[in-house]
Amino acid sequence: MTFRVRLILLVALTVAVTVTLAIWAVSSFTERAFGELDDQRTKALVAQFRREFARRGEEVVRTSEAVAASESALRMAVEARRRQPDYSPYVQEAGALAAAQRLDFLEIVAGDGSIISSAQFAARFGYKADWLLQQTGWQKTGAFLKREELPGEMALALTAVREVMAGDRKLYVVAGRRLDKEFLGSLVLPAGMRVLLYRNFTASFAQGSLTDPLGAVAGASTLEGLIDEVLTHKREVSRTIQWPDGPETFQAIPLTGREGDLLGVLLAGSSRGELAALIGRIRMAGLAVAGAGLLLGVVLSYWVTARITRPVDQLAAGAREVASGNWDARVEVRSRDEIGELAEAFNRMTGQLIEQRDRLVQTERVAAWRELARRLAHELKNPLFPLQITVENLQRARAQAPDQFDEIFRESTATLLAELSNLKTIIGRFSEFAKMPPPQFEIVDLNELVQENLRLFDAQLRGEARPRIHTEAHLDESLAKISADPGQVLRALQNLTLNAIDAMPAGGTLRFRTRRVEGGVTLEVSDTGEGLTKEECERLFTPYYTTKQHGTGLGLAIVQSVVSDHTGRITVESEQGRGTTFRIELPTAPGNDLAAEPS
Repeated sequence: MTFRVRLILLVALTVAVTVTLAIWAVSSFTERAFGELDDQRTKALVAQFRREFARRGEEVVRTSEAVAASESALRMAVEARRRQPDYSPYVQEAGALAAAQRLDFLEIVAGDGSIISSAQFAARFGYKADWLLQQTGWQKTGAFLKREELPGEMALALTAVREVMAGDRKLYVVAGRRLDKEFLGSLVLPAGMRVLLYRNFTASFAQGSLTDPLGAVAGASTLEGLIDEVLTHKREVSRTIQWPDGPETFQAIPLTGREGDLLGVLLAGSSRGELAALIGRIRMAGLAVAGAGLLLGVVLSYWVTARITRPVDQLAAGAREVASGNWDARVEVRSRDEIGELAEAFNRMTGQLIEQRDRLVQTERVAAWRELARRLAHELKNPLFPLQITVENLQRARAQAPDQFDEIFRESTATLLAELSNLKTIIGRFSEFAKMPPPQFEIVDLNELVQENLRLFDAQLRGEARPRIHTEAHLDESLAKISADPGQVLRALQNLTLNAIDAMPAGGTLRFRTRRVEGGVTLEVSDTGEGLTKEECERLFTPYYTTKQHGTGLGLAIVQSVVSDHTGRITVESEQGRGTTFRIELPTAPGNDLAAEPS
């Protein structure tokens, strides 16, 4: 990715992140402020409901006291003092009293709990209202919620009970008013808010039991989960409900009766449609600003990068020329800013590199000759000493024992020829390393080369003259073919195999493994020998370095040279006492990154 593209992306990302954060901050602040305002409005509505509920309760209490003090109630109380009172003349009396006092519910109950008169359900005459007998002190009890049974329906009533005393006899006046849509309609609601009432008359949720000031609520089933949670836990619950026309937050308040039974749920709803619309407008404005900012940022960044990247491109071209070998490359300095200073520094660097290259070449040449001379002297010293001893023996034999000279001469010439052959071998190895030919590439199956290498060493590995070395070959059948010189790769395998055999004088396991990797193949050659130290691993591929008593130290250097000529990589992993693993990574042949046919 070019600097120009990165800068444009950076500017675009900066603008996008900044605008996004601004939109998020404004939206969050707006939503938080709206939430606080919504909470205040909901609390005000709930407080208004409680005040209206208390006011209605006080009215019901006063009305029940007025009924208890009425002439009709006193006549029924007098009748109750008789030994066998007759209440039949008063069956319709509750209806008249309820109409006069504007009550929705009114029942006159005798002291034994028998209903004398019922305004809302006349057929209940003579039924027992035992719940009145379970409590005393009704005169001090305020209004409470009560479920009222009506012909064909159930109703929720705000009820008050008062007693009428006639000597030692008493009557109960049970007065009440409906808690329904008319009650909800009496509440003054702020804009965007509404109030709903759910009457808990059934064991499961009933849509018809949910009402608002206008009657039945559309989509009541959407609120089922909220109402069920209130009925289950008997506590206030707040939740946002998603409607087709926008979200709405509800504060659900449980309404309990005299004995704590849950008779209904009041739901105060606050529409969040205005908030959603406002946030939508904020986001649209933010997107517009972001689009304009992105466009302006792209234009400015393109102009800026054009002024910056042109001299940078020139520097890059100069660097490429230096990398290709043209160390005399220079770049033209046109400015006095940081880019101009960088160009001047580049020109100074190339000049210094030429001087350092010349000095380095001379130093390396001298060091190479010194190292070669040292190695040659070391390798040639061993066979030269036997040659010197042999010649001296010949001279002494010639001077002192002429009759034995022929036998000594034969032995000495044999020694001379053997040591000369050794010298020839040493010189041949140095010459071979110095004149390694360039690889002749062709399409090669690495698995086949590994198997051929194993066949070459089969007799040596299984021979009885030395401890047994077991071989294992884990070859990936899906291995891709590579472009390589088969002879050089096989020679590298032979050197690694010989190195592993030398590392296991007491026997062990020699393991070959091939596998596919992305863009190439991997060959691992492992032994279970004595292993190497960390310092030995670092110097292992240095020419003429060896950890063995014999050898020139060129085997692994040749392996590294072969791998390098094949644009590959070789690494070593070793631990003392646990063996050594050489890992060679080679690229696949162009157009041949396919599974090789199983051999």
